Parts: sequence; C-alpha cells; structure tokens
Amino acid sequence: MPLRDTLARVDADLAAGRVPVARQRLRGLVSSFPDDLTLRRRLADVYRLYGEPAEAGRWMYLEEDRDAAETSAFEARYDTAELRMRALAWRGAESLARTAFARGQLEAVRVACSESTGRPVDWDTVPDGTRTDDENSRFADFLAGAGCLVAVVAFLAIWVNGLVALFD
Repeated sequence: MPLRDTLARVDADLAAGRVPVARQRLRGLVSSFPDDLTLRRRLADVYRLYGEPAEAGRWMYLEEDRDAAETSAFEARYDTAELRMRALAWRGAESLARTAFARGQLEAVRVACSESTGRPVDWDTVPDGTRTDDENSRFADFLAGAGCLVAVVAFLAIWVNGLVALFD
C-alpha cells in the first residue's frame, strides 16, 4: 500500500479511536522508511497518547526540538549504546538522515556502541543489545547444565528400569 494511503488510514484510525491500529501502521511505516523523520514524529505523537514518554523519546531522538524529559526517559529505558542503537531502528548510512542533528545523533550512538563492543559496528549490523553479566551467565549456564544432567539421569533410570522389567 502506498505511503499516502497508509497515512490516510492512520488518520482514520486515530479519528475513530483505534490508537493501537494506528500505532502498528506507523511502526510498519517507520520500518519501511527508517529515514523519514516525519513518520518517527507521528509515531512519537501516538506514544504520547499512551502516556509513554520513553517511547515518545525513542522516536523523537533524532529531532532537535525533542522533549528533554522524553529523551531522558528513552535513555533510561535503553541505557546502553547497543540497546539505543537497536531501539532507534535505523538502517543504512547515517548520511541518509535529512538533518545534521539527526546525522550527529546517529553517529554518536554508533560510535558509543563501537567503543562499548570493542569493534566497529554499523546500522546494518546492529549488535543484539543483550546484556552480559558474567556472574548471571555462569549461573544460568550451571542451571542449564544441571537440567540436562537431570534429564539424562532420568532417561537412563527409565531405560534401565525397562530393561530390568523386560528380563524379569
């Protein structure tokens, strides 16, 4: 569906009070047109209707006239460069951004992400943003291993019990 038609449906959805449908349409449009700051701004407006300052800040992050409280809420929710980079849902080169401010914001996030990961990253190969906490990872690995061990022991017990029953 052409962009203009989808935006007309967004307007109709909002007029009819179908805010979740309008939000989904706008999310799809931002995914298809990540460099269109107008779509990001409209999506931020919809999140304001929900009372979601972090999400409004997310979609206004590339705008110079963004609200400081929303930006802070976004940065608190997505508190690492990797998480922010993924949340911004940008694709392609930073030069695709239509304003110098947006290009600067994108570059700052990408550089911070590259520094934190210790390797160069770009917007087409965004890290997954998952947190790695060595102590929690080791404990989770231990639990997974213990669960596998219990499953193997249970299987062997059932198998041996079946053999014993077979030869009785």
